[in-house]
Amino acid sequence: MIAMKTRLASVAAIAVAAAVYATPASAQATRTWVSGVGDDVNPCSRTAPCKTFAGAISKTAAGGEINCLDPAGYGAVTITKSLTIDCHYTEGGALAGGNGIVVNLPATTDSVLLRGLDIFGVNPPSNGIRMIGLGTLHVEDCVVRRFNAASSNGISFQPSGAAEMFVYNTLIAENGNGGTGGGILIQPTGAGGTAHVLLDNVRVNDNANNGLLVNTTGDTNVNGITVVVTNSSFSGNATGISVLNVAATTTAVVTVLDSTLTGNSTIALTASGASAFVRVGNTTITGNQAGVSALLGSTINTYGNNRNISNPSVGGGNEGLFTGSALPTQ
Repeated sequence: MIAMKTRLASVAAIAVAAAVYATPASAQATRTWVSGVGDDVNPCSRTAPCKTFAGAISKTAAGGEINCLDPAGYGAVTITKSLTIDCHYTEGGALAGGNGIVVNLPATTDSVLLRGLDIFGVNPPSNGIRMIGLGTLHVEDCVVRRFNAASSNGISFQPSGAAEMFVYNTLIAENGNGGTGGGILIQPTGAGGTAHVLLDNVRVNDNANNGLLVNTTGDTNVNGITVVVTNSSFSGNATGISVLNVAATTTAVVTVLDSTLTGNSTIALTASGASAFVRVGNTTITGNQAGVSALLGSTINTYGNNRNISNPSVGGGNEGLFTGSALPTQ
C-alpha cells in the first residue's frame, strides 16, 4: 500500500512538473524571430527561430514583434492583432501569389507596423498590402512591387470602419494591369468607413492605371476621407493622382505638398465630383500628357507656388487650370 501511494505521488509530481515545463513552450512570446534556415515547429526564439511570418505570428503575443535574423523570403501572412514586423536591418522578403500581407484588425485601438519589408508579387498576385479592418497601419522603409494582375494594387486600404494609415519612405512600383488596379487605393467600404492617410516620402512609380486613387464609392460616412501627400513622387503611371467622388454624402479632402508629378501618360492630377476637394502647394507638375483636370464640380485649388508647366513635355499647352486659391481669406 505504501509503495502504491509512493508511485501515485510520483506520477502526480511528474504530471505537475510536465505541466509547469509545458507552459513556457506553449505561451506566446512578446518578441519572436524568423530565419531563412529556421523551422516553424520551433518556438521562434532567438536561438530557435521560425521560418515564415505565418509560422511566427501564432507564437507572438498581441502587441508583440517579429524580427528577421537574416535575409530570406518569409512568405505571405494575415495579421489580426496588434503586431510589429520589423526587418529593417536585413532583407525581409515576402514573395506572394494572392495578397502579400493582409491586415484585418478588430478594434480601432489596434495597430500594425510593417518596417523594412520587400513585398513582391508572383503569379497570380492580388495586393501587396491589404487592410480591410479597423485601427492603424504603419508602413515604413518598404518596397511593394509587381502586383500586376487585373485589379491588383500595391497597397489596398479598404477599412470597414474608422482607420488610419501612415506610409513613410516606401517604394510602390509596377502594380496594376491595364485600366485596373495601380499603386495605392484608398477606399473605405460600408457605412461608417473612414480613412485618415499620410504619405510621406513615398515613390509611386510605373504603375498601371492610377498611382494613387482616392475613391469614395461605397462610403456613406460624412467627411470620410482625409489624405495628405508630402515630399513624394508620382511618375510613370497612367494617372498620377485621381480623386473620385461618386457618393454625395461624403467628402474626400486631399492635400498634395512638396511633391513631383511627372511622366504620367494620361494626366498628372484629376478630381471628379462636387465633394472632391484637392489642395496643391509647392509641387512640380511637368512632362505629363496633361496637368490638372477638375471634373463634375470638383475643386483643385492652389497655394500659388506650384510649377504646372510643359504638359506634354514638348511645347506644353495642356496644363489645365486650378479652380481657385487654397489660401485662406483674411
